[in-house]
Amino acid sequence: MIAAGSIEYAHARIWARHGRRPDDALWRRIETTRELAAVLELARGSTLAGWLEGIAPGVDVHAVEAALRRHWRERVAEVASWMPAVWQPAIDWCGVLVDLPALQHLARGGAPAGWMAGDVRQCALLDGTAPEGVELRALLAAARAEPARLLPLWRAEWQRRLPRAGGLAPLATLLASHAAEFAVPQAVDGWALRRSLQGRLSLLLRRTLIEPATAFIYLALSALEFERLRGELLRRAAFPGRWATP
Repeated sequence: MIAAGSIEYAHARIWARHGRRPDDALWRRIETTRELAAVLELARGSTLAGWLEGIAPGVDVHAVEAALRRHWRERVAEVASWMPAVWQPAIDWCGVLVDLPALQHLARGGAPAGWMAGDVRQCALLDGTAPEGVELRALLAAARAEPARLLPLWRAEWQRRLPRAGGLAPLATLLASHAAEFAVPQAVDGWALRRSLQGRLSLLLRRTLIEPATAFIYLALSALEFERLRGELLRRAAFPGRWATP
């Protein structure tokens, strides 16, 4: 039996999850379903169900966003628990990614939004005495001088937490290439770029055998799944009964 807290254990769990990922047929059914309640029913019958606890028909967009952020943090914590302790700080830092939009808003001088009160992590960010918000407040403080550098600042802290390179160069190159493609003004079909990235990440995952990089590749694939489901849910929560993909 493979022990938890080892790269071998993480690899086995990741491949089991990857093999059950939603297929294109399910996504097409979701995209062409008009009502939020029906989309939730479809998704709950699949491996997307893990993202949906706390999301019900009739909820507003802020409730959807808060639930999804919480589930992203849970996904990251779960992956970290599968890995050796030495890799856990770098994996845990990936949980902060869903907080970057709020941090960007605050770093640019924006006032705290009312919806932040419904998010435990972001309440801790705004509460100067909350111990769980220390790292976010440090990141925000660093970003206030140069708000456009928030993501590089996050990345620098992530790299500081890595015990070693661990074969992450191919993943870093792939993500940098995607970011460059996405930044081109003519790149109007963002979902096509995301689908391309998903295919390349899946190929990279197959080429990664019992390496720490597997955990980060899986999280990148999870982020694409998260983002796609978020888009489908928010369209319907924001415009109930009015939206469906042609």
